[in-house]
Amino acid sequence: MNGDARQHASRPGRGPAFRAGLLAAGMAASVAVAQVERTDDYLAKMDTDGDGRVSQAEYLAWMGYAFEKLDRDGDGVLSAAELPGGKGKPVSLEAHRQRLAERFRRQDANGDGYLDAKELSAPPR
Repeated sequence: MNGDARQHASRPGRGPAFRAGLLAAGMAASVAVAQVERTDDYLAKMDTDGDGRVSQAEYLAWMGYAFEKLDRDGDGVLSAAELPGGKGKPVSLEAHRQRLAERFRRQDANGDGYLDAKELSAPPR
């Protein structure tokens, strides 16, 4: 987290849940930016069964990639030392997956249980 992000994260009302959200977004963005450039690229990379849409399982697998890379000791928990910046409360894989699942549900505008290209390209809700 850069200085501006740390300053904003430490403001009142921006406690552990806010920082955990920043972590999840930062991890997802850093992986996604490195691997895709357009919405169609996201769809092609995330849609492992080739049906033209992304299931929650596909979304969790793709977005969980950064967690696995950061979890150097493989214990399913990102310790402060493993977190970006080396600070913060530990984050479990289960908690991370729950946040991603909630983000998926919010992004699934039509509620069909899948994300299409339009939903993937829409701003977070």
